[in-house]
Formats: sequence, C-alpha cells, structure tokens
Amino acid sequence: MTKRYDFLIIGGGVAGMSFALKVARAGKYRIALCCKTTLDEANTAKAQGGIASVTNLLVDNFDKHIHDTMVAGDWISDPAAVEQVVRNAPAQIEELVRWGVQFDHNAEGRFDLHREGGHSEFRILHHADDTGAEIQRGLMQAVRANKQIDVLENHFAVEIITQHHLGVRVTRRTPDIECYGAYILNPETQKIDTYLSRITLMATGGTGAVYATTTNPDIATGDGIAMVYRAKGAVKDMEFVQFHPTALFHPGETHPAYLITEAMRGYGGILRLPNGEEFMQKYDPRLSLAPRDIVARAIDNEMKVHGLDHVCLDVTHKDPEETKHHFPNIYAKCLSIGIDITKDYIPVAPCAHYMCGGIKVDLDAQSTIRRLYAVGECSCTGLHGGNRLASNSLIEAVVYADAAARHSLSVVDNYAFNEHVPDWNDEGTLSNEEQVLISQDMREVGQVMSTYVGIVRSDLRLRRAWERLDLLYEETEDLFKRVRPTRDICELRNMINVGYLITRQALERKESRGLHYTIDYPRPTDEHPQEVW
Repeated sequence: MTKRYDFLIIGGGVAGMSFALKVARAGKYRIALCCKTTLDEANTAKAQGGIASVTNLLVDNFDKHIHDTMVAGDWISDPAAVEQVVRNAPAQIEELVRWGVQFDHNAEGRFDLHREGGHSEFRILHHADDTGAEIQRGLMQAVRANKQIDVLENHFAVEIITQHHLGVRVTRRTPDIECYGAYILNPETQKIDTYLSRITLMATGGTGAVYATTTNPDIATGDGIAMVYRAKGAVKDMEFVQFHPTALFHPGETHPAYLITEAMRGYGGILRLPNGEEFMQKYDPRLSLAPRDIVARAIDNEMKVHGLDHVCLDVTHKDPEETKHHFPNIYAKCLSIGIDITKDYIPVAPCAHYMCGGIKVDLDAQSTIRRLYAVGECSCTGLHGGNRLASNSLIEAVVYADAAARHSLSVVDNYAFNEHVPDWNDEGTLSNEEQVLISQDMREVGQVMSTYVGIVRSDLRLRRAWERLDLLYEETEDLFKRVRPTRDICELRNMINVGYLITRQALERKESRGLHYTIDYPRPTDEHPQEVW
C-alpha cells in the first residue's frame, strides 16, 4: 500500500512533535507522525532535570551560556550552532508554554531555576523532577488536538527511500541523494507500506540501548542514524557517547536504569564512596558539579580501584522536606526499593545516556541528503562538541525543530512525490529459532559495547569490538535478506550499525577529547584555551 504525506516525521519525542506543530500552522499540508511504539514512550519523557535557557537577565546572559557550552564541549562545539541554540532558547521556551507545558515557578512568580553541572548560573527550567514527561504531556495534548497531524503509533520505519542522481555535481548544498519517504511496517497487517513524502524528518532519538545498561528505554536503538548511514548520508561524532554519572544502581533495571538527575548534585548532593569518603576533590576543583564526562570517569576509576559496583550520592545533609519537594519522584522510586534518600546514601553508577553525535545537519537541520532533515538526539548539530552540557538537549531539539520547520516550509512546494518508487518485497518468514537468535544477538551487542567501547577505551578494545560486531553484521544481514522484516530484526540491524559507527569513529580519533577517553592517546592533540574562542 502506498500513502502520501507532505511531511513525514519519523519519531515522536519533543523534536518530532514540535516540528509537526510548527509545520501544521501553514494550514494546508498533510502531516504524518510515525512512532514505533506509543506517542508517550520517548527519551524526552525520561528527562528529569530540565531544559536550559537564559531567563534571569539580572544575573545571567547569553555569553555565559555560550561559554559554559563551549567549555563542556571541550572547545570543539560549532560556535554557530551554540549561538543559534542559546540565543533562540527563550523564544522557544515561550512557545512550549503556549502549547501548555507547565514549568515550576517560585514565590515571586518567576521561573524556579535549577543549576546543574557545568553551568555557571541557575538557568535550568524544570517541572519538579519529571520535566521531560511534562514537556511530552503538553506536546502530546497539542498534537492529538491538531487535525492536520495523523499520529501513527506502533509503526516502524524499516528504511528511508532514497535515490542517487549520478552525474550531479556534489556540494554541501546540493548532494546527489534525495529522500522520497520511507518504507514503514504496518502493525495490523505486518506488511511494509510505502510512505511517499515531499519532506522527511528524522527525530528517532538516541542510541543508549546498544549498551548493556542505559538510562534510555529499549526503543533507543539508533534507528534514524542507522537508516541514514545505510543511505550514504553523513554521520558525525559518534565516538562521543555520554555516560550519565549517576544512574540508580539497582540490578535488574538496565533498560532503562533509573536516572538520578544532575540537578540533585546542583542541589548540593555529594559523591562519596560507600564508606562515606568524598573523592571528587582528587579529580576536579568543581567537585560534584564538574561536567559529566569528568564525573563519570572519576566514578569509573573509583569503582575499579576499590573493586566496587557503585558509589553513592549523599543528600542526607539537606532539609528532608525540601528534598522531597524538589525530587518527589526520585524520593518515591528510592523508597520503593528500601532507600530513604533523606537518611540513606543513594547507590549510583555510570551508564550510557546520551549520543552527542549523529546525522550531520546544518543550521537549518538539513542532512546531506536532500529533502531529509534531522532534529533531536539523532542529529549532530555541532552544539555538543565533545560533551553535552546538562539540559542543553531538550532546548536544542525545539530550536532546531523551529529551524527545520521554517526552512522546509519555504521549499516544500518545490518538491513532487516520486511516483516510481517500487513496493517493498516482504516475502519470507521468521522461525522461532531465528527469533531466539535475534534476542541473543541483541544482548551480545550490549555486552560488546559496554565491555570494549565504554567510558575508558583503547585501540585493542576497540578492534576487538569491531571484530565481534563484524561477525554479528554478516550473520544479521544474511538473515535480513531471507525473511520478512520484523521490528526485532530491524532493531538488531540498526544496533549493529550504530555500534560499528561508534567504534569506527572512536578508532579514528587519535586523542582523548571530551567524552572519548583512550589510554593509547591520553591527551588532546591540541589545546583549546578559553581565550582562543
């Protein structure tokens, strides 16, 4: 079956939904929002801490936020991308509020701002400790009320539809590849339908599920990045995987592991060994408020030195009622497993959290494939550089969704549907034995990535990961060619592609920079002092 939409959006988090609402304002286009599970299951909903924006001009300003972002990114962030996000952030906060998102206010009626690691000022807007869920709720309500947007839940995008135009002169602005939509698995028929579009937007989120333990849900298998990579689009900075320093250590909860927000350290939480000893003074003068890459490596080292499976976060010195007020969900979650955070240390350990790289895009969120845009965690705008500054991701998603909407609306009428796209050949079946092997292979990908491509790396470990992934790739591609695609085999395929990209680009970077730390090249190849930017 073939369907036609002016805009096809693959992914339903803050990036995809805000883009949908923005292009719907034109009032004349058909819009499909395709998500592989339900609209409320996205990485956005898992974001606890908040969304960064300069709003208190009495003490804060754009230059401070820009500087903090460049420092956290180890001075390899794209200055133009940083400027674009920081300076457009306040307007997009106002947009979210108009869509019904509710941020906490203080007694004076102003935004109640938090401070997180790497930020020089209090600039984190939040809704208690479930900000992402509140943003997701507000946007979902607006999207479902918009009659121009068709929400396609439990629809899985198998591949994007592209065509290479041989003989076309290739430049950054005029690539030789065009995107005409996507092949999408219909959950009711289990057939693959052809979705033709004038504009396609990738908003498929992150890659955390390729690791054995992650704060991301199971659905974060890097689908958009893998599809664009297979279509010969540019993918960049995949070596920069952010490991959240403080996931709740609770064996059995791995996808997702429960995240203990950075804001808890901004609130005054102190990292300690289980015996109560502080340790961050050995690693950074900012102590527990150092950027995430430094904190994650410090915790990783302490765990290895002392033979621990976790360290602890301590807020027992804070007022108990204030702690419960600011972090009600964390308090309830920990209490459910026998930990009263007002009296007990919180056991924490690093785990895979955020992908700073992804589909390479320009300031208009255009990928290197014409008619294909990417926003949110699946994209690489250059904002994060070597390491994401806390709470910059949600604001990046809405700022770039706005840029993508403005640009795509200016060109969408120039594009026609490609009526010559062939249907997908979905013959073949998948046996129970093959399904069991797919599940085992998914676990193996996670083990390979966590063991060999984790917080601390080496060429030996990376080459070993490459060899294991290559074997899994050959086996999976052979199976994929013989069977009717299911979501499971497509996700496995994507996970292997993403693992390969992380590993390959980690091997190519012959230095330690930001989130990428290798014992073979422990220093950066050049220095980036503050005054050079």
